Amino acid sequence: MCIKETNKNKMKARLGIRFAKKDDLPSIVDIYNQAIRSKRATGDLIEFDVSQRVDWFDKFDSEIYPIYIAELEGKVVGYCTISPYRPGREAMSSVAEISYYIDYSYHNKGIGFEMLDYAIGDCGRIGKESLLAILLDINQESVRILEKFGFKKWGYLPDIINIDGAKCGHLIYGLKI
Repeated sequence: MCIKETNKNKMKARLGIRFAKKDDLPSIVDIYNQAIRSKRATGDLIEFDVSQRVDWFDKFDSEIYPIYIAELEGKVVGYCTISPYRPGREAMSSVAEISYYIDYSYHNKGIGFEMLDYAIGDCGRIGKESLLAILLDINQESVRILEKFGFKKWGYLPDIINIDGAKCGHLIYGLKI
């Protein structure tokens, strides 16, 4: 019996996930600026240039708080970060925030799913026992992906975010690994 390969399976076979390098910063910034322009995926309202994100990038470390890059045929098509939750509070060091952004030209191709799968799988190595995803309630696409991985809604802050006069809430989704 011959099984027809889906487009998502073909993409998955070509998708590479690796740790970010400083050379990836322009692509990371471009993808994040797409999210800012969407007004649905972040609370930032003003786009960044690469120089403004160098210090942010330098705070990540592949041994404890990595940035993962999704690469397809040599092009950065997404990234995922594991960052500290309440930095400086040692009792919370096994908890981290996960965020991910996909180039809008590559949405709905399974890249977000693959990146989350990879990052969650790496949590044992980096000593994380719980992940928090903190997102806008209008970002239902991300909610659906998170729920596929077993994330549950652990908190909701209604109508606290103002994006150009439109109010939305902040969701906190959590996963114990």
